[in-house]
Amino acid sequence: MVVTQRRDMTGFRLLVVEDEYFLATEVADELSAAGAVVVGPVGSVDDTLGLIGEFDTLDGAVLDVNLRGKMIFPVADELIKRNVQCIFVTGYDQSVIPERFATVKRCQKPFDAQVIVQTLLEATRIARA
Repeated sequence: MVVTQRRDMTGFRLLVVEDEYFLATEVADELSAAGAVVVGPVGSVDDTLGLIGEFDTLDGAVLDVNLRGKMIFPVADELIKRNVQCIFVTGYDQSVIPERFATVKRCQKPFDAQVIVQTLLEATRIARA
């Protein structure tokens, strides 16, 4: 029997950017179940850039690398400028991700939403320490 440990993300405001509805919902639901306040999900680069400006504080973000043919990197640049911890979720290999994002953690598709929660939790807790 596998026992999953509940990940406490109470007080975290987390952005979910994913253009596949079921994946976005799965991640958002898992983050909410862990106590986070979920912003989104958002399904395009332009909508995400607009939404980011509406928030003074975001603690972390789950970013699908390719949204309807547009790469997420302008969003990642903006979030990193704001000291928001990001993780990439992608089916691509590491070579597609520019070197400037070498320290951003990456979760491979297909993924387990609990792994994404744990990865984001580790990234945001390290940043808060």
